[in-house]
Amino acid sequence: MTDKIRRLKSYEFPIAVEWAAKEGWNPGRSDADTFFNTDPLGFWGAFDKQGLAAVISAVQYSSDYGFVGFYICRPDRRGSGLGLRLWQTALDETAAKTIGLDGVTDQQDNYRKSGFELAHRNIRFGGLVNAQAVKADDLFDLVIDDIAVIDAFEQTCNLFPDNRIEFLRHWITAPNHIALALRGPMGLRGYGVIRPCQTGHKIGPLFAANPTDASTLFQALLARRKDQSSPVYIDIADPNAAARALVEEQGMVPEFETARMYRGKFPEVNLDMTYAITTFELG
Repeated sequence: MTDKIRRLKSYEFPIAVEWAAKEGWNPGRSDADTFFNTDPLGFWGAFDKQGLAAVISAVQYSSDYGFVGFYICRPDRRGSGLGLRLWQTALDETAAKTIGLDGVTDQQDNYRKSGFELAHRNIRFGGLVNAQAVKADDLFDLVIDDIAVIDAFEQTCNLFPDNRIEFLRHWITAPNHIALALRGPMGLRGYGVIRPCQTGHKIGPLFAANPTDASTLFQALLARRKDQSSPVYIDIADPNAAARALVEEQGMVPEFETARMYRGKFPEVNLDMTYAITTFELG
């Protein structure tokens, strides 16, 4: 049997999430369905006689923007060239004018060979954090009927490069995901999501108009965890000094970092309001 590259089927994608867990990426417990439903044609696999040998995602939000992630090769096939073939196939099939990725920093030179350029660093912080009491009359739970309001907030404030209603539809309603927001004069002035992962919980995204609102949402999300003793993780964009201050004040420490890179025109993203990116896998 010769190696074969094709799009993954929905029942195959959870294998990629399992691999991500083994790589230490600590995916969310409901990530597989949420990610796959965002763009069912955006997930690729390379197969050999043993089965799935390498995976990659190249999700398209529209013809203008896409994001590459889940680039993992089975250990016994690393260095064989199969991963590179899969990478090239996925990129060739992606029509998006701009493509983003969060890659490991030591692979930046290889990504540059495919036309990607560094935009900024992202840093994962983690730690055991105790929730503090929050009083905010304008804090409320987001539900499915709020999808259009969330999308309008993201687009008006340049918080994400494209419309991602389909992703948001699943992200805020996935099992055990908690989504909270602060009301503003034009709809929202901030919102965040916390979700259970293989280990502990992750917060992402966390968007807010100022550090005070970001702290309010951060603490409110922490307070809603079922397991208050579990560790918490958050991925911040390094240019946002206020985001770093927020997590460091809680005693959280950096664990690893990624390089946010783009191929094509860099999108205008409001990092000042971005206190946590959504995911390293889908942007």
